[in-house]
Amino acid sequence: MPKRILQGSVVSDKGDKTVVVNVDRIFTHPLLKKTVRRSNRFHAHDAENKFKVGDLVRIQECAPKSKLKRWEVIGEGSKG
Repeated sequence: MPKRILQGSVVSDKGDKTVVVNVDRIFTHPLLKKTVRRSNRFHAHDAENKFKVGDLVRIQECAPKSKLKRWEVIGEGSKG
């Protein structure tokens, strides 16, 4: 089964080799037909402590690395 890849912005880089990534979803409500915005925060593994707050990154599912980390950073995101 393919691993999910998401794109979001780094909101925290305080942990060692860890970043917290905020991922926004925008979808149309099934009944009201209005555009709805939802966001989730994921703890992701950043082995080189390369990314800082505000960076746009892509994250990919992986095997659990700690209690909260189930994602790893695979690179920088694109604006488009």
